[in-house]
Amino acid sequence: MPEIEIHSESDTADHNSASEGRIRAQRIVQQALLRPADVLENIPGMVVTQHSGDGKANQYFLRGVNLDHGTDFASTINGVPVNLPTHAHGQGYSDLNFLMPELVQRVDYRKGPYAAQDGDFSSAGSAHFVYRKHVDRPFSHFTWGQRGYVRGMAADSRSVGEGLVLLTAVERANNDGPWTVPEGLRKTNALLTLSGGSPEQGWSTSVSLYRAQWTATDQVPQRLLDQGNYQGQAFGRFDSLDPSDGGHTHRNSVSGEWHHHDTNNVRKLSWYIMQYDLDLYSNFTYQTTPAGDQFAQRDKRTVVGAHALASWTVGQNETNPSTNTVGLQVRQDHIQVGLDQTTRREISNPVSADEVMQSLVGVYAETNTAWLPQFRTVVGMRFDQFNARTANTLVMGPSTTQQSQQLSPKFSAIWDALHHTEFFFNAGRGFHSNDARSQAGLSRSQGEELGLRTRALPHVQSSLALWRLNFGADLHYVGDAGTTEIGRPSQRTGLELNNRWTPQRHISLEANLAWSRPRYTDPSAMGNAVPNAVQKVAQLHATASHMGAWSSALNVRYIGSAPLLEDNSMRSSANISTQLRLSRRMSQDVTVSLDVFNLTNRKNNDIQYAYTSRLSGEPVAGVIDHHLHPAEPRTFRLGARVQY
Repeated sequence: MPEIEIHSESDTADHNSASEGRIRAQRIVQQALLRPADVLENIPGMVVTQHSGDGKANQYFLRGVNLDHGTDFASTINGVPVNLPTHAHGQGYSDLNFLMPELVQRVDYRKGPYAAQDGDFSSAGSAHFVYRKHVDRPFSHFTWGQRGYVRGMAADSRSVGEGLVLLTAVERANNDGPWTVPEGLRKTNALLTLSGGSPEQGWSTSVSLYRAQWTATDQVPQRLLDQGNYQGQAFGRFDSLDPSDGGHTHRNSVSGEWHHHDTNNVRKLSWYIMQYDLDLYSNFTYQTTPAGDQFAQRDKRTVVGAHALASWTVGQNETNPSTNTVGLQVRQDHIQVGLDQTTRREISNPVSADEVMQSLVGVYAETNTAWLPQFRTVVGMRFDQFNARTANTLVMGPSTTQQSQQLSPKFSAIWDALHHTEFFFNAGRGFHSNDARSQAGLSRSQGEELGLRTRALPHVQSSLALWRLNFGADLHYVGDAGTTEIGRPSQRTGLELNNRWTPQRHISLEANLAWSRPRYTDPSAMGNAVPNAVQKVAQLHATASHMGAWSSALNVRYIGSAPLLEDNSMRSSANISTQLRLSRRMSQDVTVSLDVFNLTNRKNNDIQYAYTSRLSGEPVAGVIDHHLHPAEPRTFRLGARVQY
């Protein structure tokens, strides 16, 4: 039969809030991606950056929250959680470098703590990646770029028995980057998925293997860039103060899922077993000690977990039909985590070593009821139980145990009041687990949102959301120092406006604006500004696909200035970055593309901090200063996709 294309103007069939949506595979394929996690920047208001080597988890920002490496943003791939609790480097560490964008079928995202299915780390939002189980035709994708960038990726699926399909995908990437000390990134990735059945009733089992190593250029102080030399040698934006920084990691998993759908019932079961380790070497303060300030963070763990869900519809032909959902999520992490002072990756002083066994069990229920043809509500409740046992293996002291519980009500109201226009009200409680070594249990949050979505104008989709998100005070385990510090309660309020115009079938223009006001809510002489909380984000996406043999996509991102200290005395500089992809279909089987990153070659910074550091020859107390990690200069990459 001839191929039939179906185009939808809506991201998803049913929304429960104005700020949730779906990223489709077609959109991902059209865009230039500097790093795998950049797929998340298709979420309006989401910012993805990097402050160290490309083998390390990215830095994320959303809704006025500095998410660090994923503390309040939950990610899953095929139902397997990406976030890692009680991590050596950062709570909720979310390393998406093993993501293969070519395999993504869709990404379902939500913002705020309003969905009963979203538990740990989802206060600001969540993203759920769904991979393909088969590809229409085998393909390979090769990319060559400046500064030692080479990437090869290939995928194939074929029948291996009656009703069985085996998907195989492999990836290899090398990159040196613009750094004076070459990054030497070496990444190897593989995925095997065996599936059977149909979208209505079927199953799949996957094996994922990922390994990476790299040398990192960490952030450098502004005062050193201003003087332009260090110890008699020129020093620039891409130079390093410790060429032995970097790390290596691997993540291997076996996972599976089973699903059954019929007219009135849905049942799903997913499970996973994961083995992970990381050795990370960093030096952010340089010379506050005679031997230097490099430290090593080590994390080795085994993770097992599962998620079971049952959903059924009652009263489908009555006045008030409703869909009821109940679910159970369980997860256990067995972790060996440590911190050492090092010199050129050699241990000089062990600081801490712990063995942690922690579990999190979540039970939830949700009812979606249509009270009127134009009005429905979603009422949910979630209960989570956190347990942890921590033993100090450095001094062989007694183990400590802790328990913590969280009851999280959820509520949404959806009113289809006007033609092609829906109004939303959402409220809910959420949480993130704290590092088990901090003895702080669960950190609570609460959010509310008013929003609307409309397609009242032809070819235009618009959404508006007014939201608020509160965090209670909690304890934070500082992995870089091996200490615990007390956090402050905070509140974020904000506005998001998203517009998408599709004047023709193959042309779209999207403009997204996000503004937030993050503030600490307790009085303090230090000030109430939240450091590193991005306040303004604007995104422009323009695509023209299948214009003859040509396609193009232009993405522009603006990140506004943000406070770096609580008294707002030091601020980051705003930046604008532009990415362009041009592609041409050379034949039915071959497509070539040109990606240009930082098209205007601006001197942007991926990240900026303010803290005290010391260079050789400076006062022992050190100097408080801006510290920055520069974004890459203008970069070209040429790609070729071949189908077989």
